[in-house]
Amino acid sequence: MPSTDEELVARSQGGDLDSFNQLVLRWERPIYALAYRVIGREEEARDVAQETFLRAFRALKGFKGQAKFSSWLYRITLNLCRDWMRRERRTPVAQAPDGVDIIELAGESTPSESIEALVSRHELGRAVAKAMSQLPEEQRTAIILKEYHGLTFQEIADQLDCPLSTVKTRLYQGLTVLRKQLREAGAASTFDK
Repeated sequence: MPSTDEELVARSQGGDLDSFNQLVLRWERPIYALAYRVIGREEEARDVAQETFLRAFRALKGFKGQAKFSSWLYRITLNLCRDWMRRERRTPVAQAPDGVDIIELAGESTPSESIEALVSRHELGRAVAKAMSQLPEEQRTAIILKEYHGLTFQEIADQLDCPLSTVKTRLYQGLTVLRKQLREAGAASTFDK
């Protein structure tokens, strides 16, 4: 049975580097995904993910466990993304490939999914990424944390240091704008629920 984050953190705080490496392996993909969704640039997202774990390692002795380890990592990642955007004075970019690589897509498909459905899903993903890049940072971050990372409203409020009602408003407004943009782009029929 795999160790919990709490167990791995406790052993890491005691000097067990292998336990920290297990935490990195467990969380590297979600942290990279968060950084990529916020920044929209592969190389910079990799740098942010790497810096997140470096900072977490340096500050691990001070981690008291008052929040989940994953929430703590998300907080570090979001702060680094904000720092990067301020430093670069850039807005996030949604990078989408020019063409569709059928071989790559085939690895993502389920046996019952047709190539047409797979391509359609991929195109919807690109349309969503483009629309997301046009949202204000606060709305985009709330949507990313809720829809892509499954955080609760309260966890998002804790991450962003804002009231619960503010998170709900940002999410509602952001999703409303996304639906409108996707509808205008002709991609909303799949997105509307």
